[in-house]
Amino acid sequence: MTTPLKIAIIGTGAMGSIYAARLSNAGHSVCAIDVWADHVDAINSGGLTIDGPEGQLRATNVRAIRELPSDEPFDLYIIATKSFGVHKSAEAIAKTLTPNAMVLTIQNGLGAGDDVAAFIPKSQIILGVAEGFGASMTGPAHAAHTSMKQIRLGLMQGAKEHRLSRVVDAWRDGGFHVEIYDDIAQLIWEKLLCNVALSGPCTVFDKNVAELSAHDAEWSIALSCMKEAFAIGTRLGINFSFDDPVRYVTEFATRVGTAKPSMLQDHEAQRASEIGTINGAILRLGKEMSVPTPYNETICAVIRAREARFG
Repeated sequence: MTTPLKIAIIGTGAMGSIYAARLSNAGHSVCAIDVWADHVDAINSGGLTIDGPEGQLRATNVRAIRELPSDEPFDLYIIATKSFGVHKSAEAIAKTLTPNAMVLTIQNGLGAGDDVAAFIPKSQIILGVAEGFGASMTGPAHAAHTSMKQIRLGLMQGAKEHRLSRVVDAWRDGGFHVEIYDDIAQLIWEKLLCNVALSGPCTVFDKNVAELSAHDAEWSIALSCMKEAFAIGTRLGINFSFDDPVRYVTEFATRVGTAKPSMLQDHEAQRASEIGTINGAILRLGKEMSVPTPYNETICAVIRAREARFG
């Protein structure tokens, strides 16, 4: 393996737990930071358990705490919180960030990079896209995922290439398929099209991806949300790698099958979702650009009305 890294993973829900378990088992020193006290206690007492398509994985060398240490530097910080937790996480990281450390943020939707850049030099920021995981928590210190296609990484701004290579090597040590991209904005937008089509609509109609795509009327609404996003991305100059966004999103939906988007999981648990950075991002950009986005506007209105009733 490569030289072991000291890694802090901020936000160890389903995806963060998968990262922590695999990176720890690859020999890296992993500290999991999460506000869920029972989860932290369970990791420290019995390790992490991950159920995946390749079987069960256990990691017993993960250290878990509830807050990022204010006096302990790391080689790599991975922000795996919900999008609304990125700003606070980056502010905390800035207190211990060393010149050679890197910060990787992996979120759904738009805006995470800018939130991190408010506190961290852009040359130390890596933007990531996780594709095809379909992950969920089954209990404290226990996560599951239905598939694991790849992690896509790109620098927010030019930096010394060895910094990115060191991070990529660490992920590959953990068994992740990793691709490096120069145009990370393209990848973020391509993932956004899938999230816009699946996250809000699955939540509104209370269906997993396979159930949503099997219902003609509901799937038409989902694709209409995506088409609004594609139109805005095209006007912004995003260099999409395909000409047929319907085919692209439909094939993605087929791959993830019966997965439940995290937004639906949040609503099932009566938690606020990331609607603002997914369907809400298209609504905001549409208003700024005077582009009508009625489908995303309706989805956002329903989601926000439901969340207003959460305790």
